[in-house]
Amino acid sequence: MKFGGTSLANAARMKNAARIIQRYSPKNKVVVVASAIGNTTDQLTEIAELAKKGDLRRARKLLSKIQLSHRKIARIVAGRGETRELVAKIEQLNSELERTVEGIGHLRELTSRSRDYLLSFGESLSAPILAATLSAIGLRAQALTGAEAGIATDDNFGEAKPLIEISYHQVQQRLDPFLNRKMIPVVTGFIAATVDGSTTTLGRGGSDYTATLLAAALEADEIWIWTDVDGLMTADPRIVKNAAVLPNISFGEALELSYFGAKMMHPRALQPAGQKKIPVRIKNSSRPSKNGTLVSANESHNGGKVVKAVSIIRDVGIVTVSGSGMMGAPGVAAKVFQTLGSNNVNVMMISQGSSEATISCVVANRDVDRAVRALQLALMGQGYVDKITEEKDACIIAVVGSGMKGTPGVAARIFTAVARRKVNIRMVAQGSSEYNVSFVVSLKDGPEAVRAIHEEFNLGR
Repeated sequence: MKFGGTSLANAARMKNAARIIQRYSPKNKVVVVASAIGNTTDQLTEIAELAKKGDLRRARKLLSKIQLSHRKIARIVAGRGETRELVAKIEQLNSELERTVEGIGHLRELTSRSRDYLLSFGESLSAPILAATLSAIGLRAQALTGAEAGIATDDNFGEAKPLIEISYHQVQQRLDPFLNRKMIPVVTGFIAATVDGSTTTLGRGGSDYTATLLAAALEADEIWIWTDVDGLMTADPRIVKNAAVLPNISFGEALELSYFGAKMMHPRALQPAGQKKIPVRIKNSSRPSKNGTLVSANESHNGGKVVKAVSIIRDVGIVTVSGSGMMGAPGVAAKVFQTLGSNNVNVMMISQGSSEATISCVVANRDVDRAVRALQLALMGQGYVDKITEEKDACIIAVVGSGMKGTPGVAARIFTAVARRKVNIRMVAQGSSEYNVSFVVSLKDGPEAVRAIHEEFNLGR
C-alpha cells in the first residue's frame, strides 16, 4: 500500500491511513510506502533554491514551518510510550536538515547530489510518523528508508535508475524477516541509495515507483495506491461534469494515459508491475470502501465501448522544422531529435508527413524558446532546413482505449465530433498500438474538444 502526500497531509489523515492498514493487515502481509506529508517536497525544493541564492533568512523561515507541522502531527498521532522516541527521531532529522540547508546557503552551491539529499527529508520524516501512528493503534511497524529496504540505484542523481537484480535480492532479504514476524515495514517512497550509500531520488512519481519495485521483488498479490480521487476518470471532472470512474483498465491503456492523466502513475512506476503482471488498484483514502480503478494485464471489453478515456495536457507548444531540402535526405530527423535531447527538451508528440518536408514536435511551453534556438544553431544554413517556426498556447488531447484497436471509423468519429464544435486541429499522431489517438488544438479550444469526444462516445454512462 502506497499513501500519497494528500493521504498523509495532517494528523487526522495520518490516523485514517493507519486505520486503513489496520483493516487489511490481519489477513494480509502488508508493506507500506509513505510519501512526504502534503506539499513538503515542493517546500523543500523552494528552500533549496533560496539557500542556493544565499537567501538563508527566507529559507530558514520556510524550514521552521515544515519542522513545526511535522512536530505537531507527531505529538498528536503517537501513543504515550512512543512520543518521546518519535520526537527525538524527528529532532535528529530536523537538525540534519538544518545543517544541509546552511551548507548549501554558505557555499551557494546546489549540486544534484545535495538536492537529492535535501529532498529525501520529506519522506524520511513522514515514514517514522506513520509507523508510530500504527504502533499507537496496536500494530507492530518499523520505519525504513528505501535504501534500508534494499533499493539500490545508479548515481544519476535526481532521476536515479534502480539496479533491478541487486534491489530485488536485497528487498527480499531485508523485508521478508519483518513480514514473517508479522511486522509492517513502512518504507520511504521516492528515496534510494547508490551501492556506496549516497542518497538518491527516483524522480517524478518516485513513491509509486518504490511501491511497484517492492511489490515486484516480494511478488505481491496486488499494489494499492491510496490517493485523493476515487480512481481514474473518463475525463477531468473539472472539464466534464459527468466524468465517471473507470473500474478496469489494462497496463497498455494505463501507459498511454500515464502521460496525460493528472492522477495516473508515471510510466516508469508502472514498469515493474507490468513486467510481473501484478495488478495495481488506485483508491481514495477518504472513501476506502469504493472499488477504485484496477489496472491489470487483462484487456477488459469496457461494455463494448471503443474509447475508455479522454484527457488533456496543457501548456505545450509546437516547434516545426520545414524545408524542401529535407525530402529524401537521411539523418535530418535524427539531427532534430538529437539536438532536442542534448538540450534537455522532452518531446511529447511527433508528426511528420510522408512528403518529409516538415517535422513537428510538441514540447512543454517552457522549452519552446530553447528548442527553437538549439535547432536554429544546429540546422540552419546547411541546405536542408528553410525555417523553424513555433506556436505556443496549445494543448494535447489524448483519446485512449484498447477497443480502438482494429475498429474502423474511430478516428473519423473523433474528428467529426471535434469539427462540429468548430475546433481546429493543428496536428495529429497515432501510435501503432492503436490504443491512443492524440491531436493538438489551441489552449482555449481544449476543454470543448474533450467534452465533444466524451459525449460522442457516451463515456459518462
